[in-house]
Amino acid sequence: MGMLRITWKKSDIGFERNQKATIKSLGLRKLHQTVERPDTAVVRGQIFKVRHMIVVEEIQD
Repeated sequence: MGMLRITWKKSDIGFERNQKATIKSLGLRKLHQTVERPDTAVVRGQIFKVRHMIVVEEIQD
């Protein structure tokens, strides 16, 4: 299973409450913060929901 590097690039001000909650559930707390998450269907679904606010990179092992 691969890993994904997720970086929060755009503020969540003005977006729906559920999108803000999705950003937090990905483990992102501050703007421009980067986290690594496993490449699973659940994480891919969360990424799809907030794809306009984040940048995603696949990490090759």
